[in-house]
Amino acid sequence: MGSAAPAYAQSDIIRYNEATFPIASAIEVPAGYSTIYLSGMGAPVINPQAPAKSLEAYGNMAAQTEGSLKRIEETLKGMGLTMGNIVQMHIFMVADAQTKKLDFAGMMDGYKKFFGTKAQPNLPVRSAFAVAQLANPGWLIEIEVVAVRPAHH
Repeated sequence: MGSAAPAYAQSDIIRYNEATFPIASAIEVPAGYSTIYLSGMGAPVINPQAPAKSLEAYGNMAAQTEGSLKRIEETLKGMGLTMGNIVQMHIFMVADAQTKKLDFAGMMDGYKKFFGTKAQPNLPVRSAFAVAQLANPGWLIEIEVVAVRPAHH
């Protein structure tokens, strides 16, 4: 990363992006920022008529990713922050019980609605994990993030 120039900066946060993939390669946060750790969030129920804790209640991977990120966005908004304040993201995913496949492309479809857009270009560093199961059997995804706030706020 030594020769890579920062792709862009938000205040004094430096985000390095060496790839065309919509995640940062590294992020440098200077002293004086406070760090906010959000607990993992899954998707909200989108079909209340479906059986509780079922895949039908929460939707496919793209819908669940979008729902999880909307919940994160609302939580951050309540703290006076935006998705642009996120510096780190961990994504935990399970395979669809019927297909036995992990829908990484579906996750990316939901993710790209929030990150790497003209309205919100700030990319987090991110890791994505395939896990055996999540606490809610209807969830295909759970996302946790770390955000930062400049000291002057």
